[in-house]
Amino acid sequence: MGKYIIKRILIAIPVLIGITVIDYAIMCLAGSPLEMLQGPRISEGAIEAKKIALGLDKPFYVQYFIWLGQLLHGNMGYSIKSAQSVSAMIGSHLGPTLLLMGVSLLVSLLIAIPAGIYSAVHQYSKGDYAVVTLSFLGSSIPGFFLSLLLIFIFTIKLGVLPSSGMTTLGTEGGFADVAKHMVMPVIVLAVSMAGSNIRYIRSAVLEILQQDYLRTARAKGIGRFKVIYKHALRNALVPIVTVIGMQIPMLFGGAIIIEQVFSWPGLGLMTMSAISNRDYPVIMGVCLLSAVVVLISNLITDIMYAVVDPTIQLQ
Repeated sequence: MGKYIIKRILIAIPVLIGITVIDYAIMCLAGSPLEMLQGPRISEGAIEAKKIALGLDKPFYVQYFIWLGQLLHGNMGYSIKSAQSVSAMIGSHLGPTLLLMGVSLLVSLLIAIPAGIYSAVHQYSKGDYAVVTLSFLGSSIPGFFLSLLLIFIFTIKLGVLPSSGMTTLGTEGGFADVAKHMVMPVIVLAVSMAGSNIRYIRSAVLEILQQDYLRTARAKGIGRFKVIYKHALRNALVPIVTVIGMQIPMLFGGAIIIEQVFSWPGLGLMTMSAISNRDYPVIMGVCLLSAVVVLISNLITDIMYAVVDPTIQLQ
């Protein structure tokens, strides 16, 4: 296992470098961030001086290697707009994003696993059709539309839930206040993930339930609960783990839109602001973090295969 992890990390290094090269090239093609400063109050000479100071007068590949050299020394650069350290900005916004993602993933699994198992065990029943219909509905509703619908119902009409921020302005917050602000964004993210996960879990459990060894277990008189939750679910975990591993990067990207709608003070809000201002160092920092999240998710998924199924050997 140790050799496998080291091998995957060594493979990840050139992959990360390739991703950063592509990201940097796309940003340079999008235009200079100094174009956002142009106006009647700023002279061409001031813009040119700013361009030289930021190193934007150099060719693309030179700019990239300067950024990469700083990164290897632990410096992710400084925001063009606010002059803050990019690593400090990411660190201050990472906590709220991880909290939102973690709770949403947990809630989606608490919904999807029991619903998927119930649907598989009661195949072609009214309950099965109802669960499958709701899963299709949950995965097909756009996140921004569901967000606006929840805001209209619970904030505008009922006035029971806040629609923006992480804490109430003018207060110190607290667990109850943060939980109240999390309800709607968590519902939006969890519904989308649960809708997809239910179908995958249902399919995986159905395939396992048709195996001969489960028929033998039922014939021996093993209880229904043990057959489903001890034997069937354990063997259906491999495809379920795959789905969960795929959901983490998707959740990281989907949270950007939801954070923007609900003004959640996480990476999403910071990323959208950086894109609007063409803040290259901040965008590169977020892209690098996203790539690392994807690679770590894939590595953890591969390791979990061996944990849930001891017959799998990682070479």
